[in-house]
Amino acid sequence: MIGWLAGRALFRQANGAVVVDVAGVGYEVHLASSDDLALGEPIELFVYTVVRADAIVLFGFETYEDREFFELLLVTPGVGPSTALGALRTMSVNELALAIESDDAKRLAQIPGIGAKTASRIVLELKGKVVASGTVVESLRGPLRSGAIEDALRGLGYSAQEIRSALADVELPEDESTALRDALHLLRRQ
Repeated sequence: MIGWLAGRALFRQANGAVVVDVAGVGYEVHLASSDDLALGEPIELFVYTVVRADAIVLFGFETYEDREFFELLLVTPGVGPSTALGALRTMSVNELALAIESDDAKRLAQIPGIGAKTASRIVLELKGKVVASGTVVESLRGPLRSGAIEDALRGLGYSAQEIRSALADVELPEDESTALRDALHLLRRQ
């Protein structure tokens, strides 16, 4: 398996792939975004390799986190590599994670190749796993210092969106039990 490539971007192909020269060998790599890619310049990519009976297909990502999120999307039934790559071409990892964690299947259904049914399935399969995998950055967690507090609130039936809006710009105490009590008080006021 090819997991990482470093070389020079030679040219873009019509299908969105970029040919990367690595020590005299040209690898065709499908990228989530190649808009800001300067041809002839050095490039480093984290690669996900798909081996099929008729081809070996490489998918490249600027960061390891993007690659991890791509792999996470592939866990969903009905989402293949092309669909997952299309999702990352349409939205950033943060936007996708936020849509998944806030049950926003309508937003996911706007991605080409993903219908309402697949969007709902993505939310169902990945909600909670996005945060657990560590691929979500601080913007999704908001002011909470502990994932345990958010998990407790979600266990009580509050959505990620309700938690974020209620606790936006609120400084919670260090003690988790006091922080949970304060968070519950703020959520009940909404």
